[in-house]
Amino acid sequence: MYHTYKNGFIEVVCGPMFAGKTEELIRRIKRLEYAKQNVLVFKPKIDTRYAVGEIVSHNLSKKPSIIIEKSDEILKYVKEDTDAVVVDEVQFFDDGIIEIAENLADKGIRVIVGGLDRNFRGEPFGPMPELLARAEFVTKLTAICVKSGLPATRTQRIIDGKPAHYNDPTILVGANESYEPRSRHYHEVPGKPQLK
Repeated sequence: MYHTYKNGFIEVVCGPMFAGKTEELIRRIKRLEYAKQNVLVFKPKIDTRYAVGEIVSHNLSKKPSIIIEKSDEILKYVKEDTDAVVVDEVQFFDDGIIEIAENLADKGIRVIVGGLDRNFRGEPFGPMPELLARAEFVTKLTAICVKSGLPATRTQRIIDGKPAHYNDPTILVGANESYEPRSRHYHEVPGKPQLK
């Protein structure tokens, strides 16, 4: 008696900015393409940093992508012959991405999502904690802390040369800020409520 095994599962690639998340997604896409798999790549409309219609790593590796605003738009593109769905910057999507990832994996599609696991405050970001809990495979990357040289697990937002305040908006696109990778003890968030 022969068994047919389905391939569907969820993989998460996460970490702070400058950890190589998109680069890792691109590496996995290339492997899937080499194996002649049909891959769909998505990114949120909000991410306009490098290129429209491509996911681009900080070292400027790139792959074509489909730009979407809401997670349910993914379903319009998935066909019978889709083997894998890759979503970059998943933290910017609505919580609907969680059930979409589950349903696609249940149908035998390999779902690979990448993004920030924490916002600039150091708190879980968007749908990422739920995706991490549901994933079969998790790759948590680190960057190098610009202050200590230690592994960086957090993203420091800098506004006018100072750490962003806790009450600043979670998402700032196109504003005059910059980001740095920081380790736990060098991550600063003025105004953050302290546990007693």
